[in-house]
Amino acid sequence: MRTPIIAGNWKMNKTPAEAKALAEALIPLVQDAPCEVVLGTPAVNFAAVSEAIRGTNIKLGAQNMHWQPSGAYTGELSADMLLAAGCTYVILGHSERRQYFAETDEAVNRKALAAVKAGLIPIICVGETLSQREEGYTDTLVAYQTLTALTGLTAGQVAQVVVAYEPVWAIGTGEVATDEQANETVGVIRAAILGQYGDAAADAVRIQYGGSMNPANAGGLMRQPEIDGGLIGGASLKAEDFAKVVHFDK
Repeated sequence: MRTPIIAGNWKMNKTPAEAKALAEALIPLVQDAPCEVVLGTPAVNFAAVSEAIRGTNIKLGAQNMHWQPSGAYTGELSADMLLAAGCTYVILGHSERRQYFAETDEAVNRKALAAVKAGLIPIICVGETLSQREEGYTDTLVAYQTLTALTGLTAGQVAQVVVAYEPVWAIGTGEVATDEQANETVGVIRAAILGQYGDAAADAVRIQYGGSMNPANAGGLMRQPEIDGGLIGGASLKAEDFAKVVHFDK
C-alpha cells in the first residue's frame, strides 16, 4: 500500500510572519491526517515554517533547487542548503518553472539526480498543455517527461520519488481533469515506470494529481486507484481549505 501524500505549493506567496501563522493554524487541523503532509514554501520562509512544524507530522518542502552543490549561480539554492534549512522534499520541474524560466526536461533530470544523491525526495512535475491534449500527445508526452526526469536513477531510487501529474491547462484556471482522465494519465505514467524500472518501482512510486485539486473534488480524485495524492496550489494557502483536502477521506 502506498502512503498518500498531499503537498501544498505556496508558490510566490506569504511573508515569513504569514507563513508561520498559516503553518501554526494547520498543525491541529492535520495532526490526524490519513496521508503525508508537505508544505512547499518560498525559501525566505524556511526558518519560520521549519520552527513552527518541528515535532509535528508536517514536512517542509522547497519549490526549486540547482543541480550543482555550490558555485557561481546567483540566486540559486543547492540541495545541501535545502537540507540544512529543514527540507525533506523539493518540487522540481513545475510547469511555471518550465514556462517562465525555460526549464528543460534535461535540467529537471539533473536536479532530480542531485536531489536524490543528497537525500532529498523530489516531487517531479510532468504534464501537457491543452493543445497537446487536444492533438493526442498526452500519453507520449507525460511518459517522455517522466522517464527523462528519472534517467540515471536506479529502480530502488525511483521507488522513493514522487511524480506529480499536473495538466498545464488545469493549473490556476479552475479547470480540472475528470477523475477518470486524471486516473488514466497517472496510469500512463506508472506504466512507463513499469516498463523501464520494473514492477517493484512502479508499485511503490507515488504519483500525485496537481491540477486545481480542492476541497470539492479531492475525495473523488483520491478514490481513483492510481492517484496517490495531490500537489495543491491555491487551496493550500488557506488552512481550512488545505485541511479539507488533507482529510479527503471524510
